[in-house]
Amino acid sequence: MVPASGRQEIALPKRPDYGIQATMRKTNNTLSTIAFDADDTLWENEQFFRLTQQRFFDLLADHSSPDKIYGNLLETERKNLSYYGYGIKGFTLSMLETALEVTGGDVSSHVMSEILKAGREMHDHPVNTLPGVGDTLDKLAGHYRIVLITKGDLFDQERKLAQSGLGDYFDAIEIVSEKETSVYQRIFDQYGDGPKKSMMVGNSLKSDVIPALEAGGWGVHVPHTSTWELDYADRPEGFTRFLELTSITDLPALLETLSEDDA
Repeated sequence: MVPASGRQEIALPKRPDYGIQATMRKTNNTLSTIAFDADDTLWENEQFFRLTQQRFFDLLADHSSPDKIYGNLLETERKNLSYYGYGIKGFTLSMLETALEVTGGDVSSHVMSEILKAGREMHDHPVNTLPGVGDTLDKLAGHYRIVLITKGDLFDQERKLAQSGLGDYFDAIEIVSEKETSVYQRIFDQYGDGPKKSMMVGNSLKSDVIPALEAGGWGVHVPHTSTWELDYADRPEGFTRFLELTSITDLPALLETLSEDDA
């Protein structure tokens, strides 16, 4: 954990001058648009939630076991998604609610203060871009329309994008409350040539890959070592446009193998 600091004004990077309607040097006629997830696809995210979660267990060690606290926290998060959405703020509020539940309302002011502090420290943690992300985006820039599709707290996602230094690669940025089939259909139509010529790349089968496939696009799964339990899904079956990579750096080579016959 890093020390909490004061809030800073964050300015998003200037977007490319060529815009989403630019003439592109496409590597093939199969795709015109490639969309990327952000958290745990472009930069680290889940590991910081897990570190804070362990800290939360330690704070409540006198009241319950880690397994029981985790079960309570997970159910509280699940319930609160429709109220607070995804991200650090919702997670912090869910920890506070869980602490009240686990202690029977007898949680100390010290514990409540430490939970709030932990949430602020998560927000202030520097962005750690995953290996090879910048080089991969650089190879694709100018050949495809590149779109960022992420969910979570608007302010926090904007902050991470600005700090990542990746903003100039994206022709469009969509921060959505939920990643559903209809959302992908709208984005692929709005920023590309429809789902048939669009691809989504991400670490989550549930949020990134399956709904993009259901929308009619390509779905590329790049697994991360850590996956939030509420974002877990089984491997999709019966989709010819479902692809898997061990590393995002393998994406440019994969794209070169695609042809119109694969569509």
